[in-house]
Amino acid sequence: MVVLTAKLSKSKRIAIIALIVIAIAVLIVCVRGSNKPNEAAAEGDVRTSQCAKTDEERVAYLKSFGWEVDPTPVQTQEVRVPTEPNDVFQRYNDLQKSQGFNLDDYAGKSIHRYVYKVTNYPNAENQTWFATLLVYKDEIIGADVSSSAQNGVMHGLHMPQNT
Repeated sequence: MVVLTAKLSKSKRIAIIALIVIAIAVLIVCVRGSNKPNEAAAEGDVRTSQCAKTDEERVAYLKSFGWEVDPTPVQTQEVRVPTEPNDVFQRYNDLQKSQGFNLDDYAGKSIHRYVYKVTNYPNAENQTWFATLLVYKDEIIGADVSSSAQNGVMHGLHMPQNT
């Protein structure tokens, strides 16, 4: 049996302990970051940690996707995300998931819904279009653009290419 011994000065022992503590801290930060839901971004992912406290911040978010909207929402309301979702909610949440959002994470919570009139929808042809932002604790958690037509269309935030 071979036994190795090393004599380390007090400053070297402190330096080694400090390096070990730093390595553990970095490991903890990396592990926590990889456990975030929906981290793997889909191609259509629009999720960001976007602050949405004011109309100006919400309008700026919409503008980042090319949308021009009236700066004052046409509708603002508090809504509750269902705890037992129905088919309509599931289809809507599928749209949200395709953008990197997931309303299931907010089941039972009250959120704010802001609806803005879109002023630059391509080839609108006598239709009115609206952009909706869903906000929880001043952060955007969902969004869509929809037509007011009787059998209107709803899609994600990305500007349509072929309309």
